[in-house]
Amino acid sequence: MKYPGKIRRAFAFLFLILAMATVSACGKTQADPSQDGVIQVVATTGMVADIVREVGGDRVRVTSLMGPGVDPHLYKATQGDMAKLDQAELIFYNGLHLEGKMDKILKRMGRIKPVVPVAEKIDPKRLIRTEDGQPDPHVWFDVQLWITAVETVRDHLIQADPGRKADYEARAAAYIGELEDLDRYVRKQIASIPKKRRVLVTAHDAFGYFGRAYDIQVVGLQGINTASEYGLSDVQQLVNLLTERKIKAVFIESSVPKRSIEAVVKGAAAKGHRVSIGGELYSDALGEAGTPEGTYVGMIRHNVDTIVSALK
Repeated sequence: MKYPGKIRRAFAFLFLILAMATVSACGKTQADPSQDGVIQVVATTGMVADIVREVGGDRVRVTSLMGPGVDPHLYKATQGDMAKLDQAELIFYNGLHLEGKMDKILKRMGRIKPVVPVAEKIDPKRLIRTEDGQPDPHVWFDVQLWITAVETVRDHLIQADPGRKADYEARAAAYIGELEDLDRYVRKQIASIPKKRRVLVTAHDAFGYFGRAYDIQVVGLQGINTASEYGLSDVQQLVNLLTERKIKAVFIESSVPKRSIEAVVKGAAAKGHRVSIGGELYSDALGEAGTPEGTYVGMIRHNVDTIVSALK
């Protein structure tokens, strides 16, 4: 029997609720994962997971739901993810609607365990907002703002495990010192690009905080959310900018299909302006585990070095 669309959607929603209830029930029959003294943590993105590992050290066991090349704007939780979330003692996520398709799940989990958006304590006045008032979630591209996220993770780890407060404070302080050095490095490197060449063109507008913090103009083909559509007019506007400003390089992103930027390169060529792809940047995901780009610090350094090499 075929059911109308509304009924099918109602059945799908009911199935999700039942699946969550089943996973939750199964999780509660297992042994307490904290019995070995290690906090079981689930983080949504690699950037968030990296903070928890740096601050928590061997006191935490961190599972990241989204790996290299994964777009958090479009990510949907799998049944396996539901099991991981249910078994976690503590859940960290970016917030500011970055994980838009997981919002309902995270809120539901928040009723039974600590679920923490690491961007929660960033001063709202320091957030970039779209024309309709939505906050830009890509706060990690301003290293100073990301330090606030480190402090949030530190405070919630202490709240969950107060007996190790001194350890978490010491590790957080050391990591914040490393991020302060990183911030100075980024400022120095970007400042070395001649002002007229300081234009960063990417597939989607993920680098707004980066541009504001480090004085580089940022232009994205798509908006801050990769779920938004772009059309021929958007491509043409970007082609015109490249041609008029004589910009020589644009950049692809590891978590966004490169066909959009390739269309811009072809459009510029049709107008007699040669543009090269200056390299691949990491925007919404870290690189592969075990590589420098697989950490937050390494990812930022890779991006900066790639931008400077192409534009300078």
